[in-house]
Amino acid sequence: MQGTDYTSTQVSEVGDAESAAPSIRLVDSIIERGISDRASDIHIEPQADIVNVRMRVDGLLRNTLTIPKELQQSVTSRIKIMCNMDVTERRVPQDGRAIVRIRMREADLRTSTLPTVHGEKIVMRILDREAKQNTAEELGFYGKNLTVYEELLKNTQGVILLVGPTGSGKSSTLFTMINHLNTEEVNIVTLEDPVEYNITGVNQVQVNEKTGMTFASGLRSILRQDPDIVGVGEIRDDETAEIAMRAAVTGHLVLSTLHTGDAVSTLDRLSDMGIEPYMLATALKGVISQRLVRRVCTHCREPYTPTPEELASLGIDESSTDVQFYRGAGCSECFNSGYRGRIVVAEALVIDRDISNAIHKEAPRDELMAAVRASGFEPIINNARDLVLRGITTIDEVNRIIHTTD
Repeated sequence: MQGTDYTSTQVSEVGDAESAAPSIRLVDSIIERGISDRASDIHIEPQADIVNVRMRVDGLLRNTLTIPKELQQSVTSRIKIMCNMDVTERRVPQDGRAIVRIRMREADLRTSTLPTVHGEKIVMRILDREAKQNTAEELGFYGKNLTVYEELLKNTQGVILLVGPTGSGKSSTLFTMINHLNTEEVNIVTLEDPVEYNITGVNQVQVNEKTGMTFASGLRSILRQDPDIVGVGEIRDDETAEIAMRAAVTGHLVLSTLHTGDAVSTLDRLSDMGIEPYMLATALKGVISQRLVRRVCTHCREPYTPTPEELASLGIDESSTDVQFYRGAGCSECFNSGYRGRIVVAEALVIDRDISNAIHKEAPRDELMAAVRASGFEPIINNARDLVLRGITTIDEVNRIIHTTD
């Protein structure tokens, strides 16, 4: 896969060139539409006779417009030029980057091309360079989850992991944590692939496997930089996991993400990655497992009565007659989806002494789970059910995002 030199990226003005070529104006309008619609990704997909443009808003793709087939090559070339890609190379995937300015606001486009039978498919990820740093409350943490979140950040050493599938908001929560801990008294170094959001006062390092700067080698180098807090974008392999754990037991606070299904299964995943029980019991301080569910659109929200089957799917008592359920009817503000925006739904596991002892002595599964339950741990479905009862999301959305069957 071919890449680009991220250090030489120029800022492109979007929407100001009225006399520009049609392909330039078209690409600019697509990008502007994506940013104004709060899209996280723009997909430009060539078909046999048209080029389809879809945008991912609140986690789901939706059709936005179609481009005549005869404009496909000029649109592709324009995007490649913007993102410092090789215009003449159409046979291999390429990665690129562009910084665009729209109405005095800058956004970062991380662009990927992929050859298909009908031409090159393009995906542009939109990152707002001037986005406001969210607090934990703004992400959706509240009540017990917020209390545990804040307690975990009081640790001065150990590993705190954020887990969940791709697109579950782990990176946003990670950077919210880093921003919260960012003071002049501490040295924070992060290792990312790629560096998505620039944080003033934080030393951010870009992974570059072509030059040998992997997560593992980069983490070793960071530990020679006298860090107090280390942020690792993702633990991808056994070597990185072991270095992170060793860094934690030698006095560093390590924040990272990991792809696992839930908080408890993270313990099994780390064991599978070769982490010794004694080290896991000593280093790991807590795990937050999260997903993102869509919020009911406040512009078209309306009350409704769920069916007994819907209530049963979340374990809600049919006698909950004092609770008003809501869903979105669909309007122009939410693209007729009934939802606008997303909120974190999470479960937070603190590794207390009893859980740590169970891990250390490799206790049977039932003994470990007994320790987890005794710690006051509440599974993610409890948080999801509460969001439904508060009218923030819907039963359908929770069932779509969280698999409740065992």
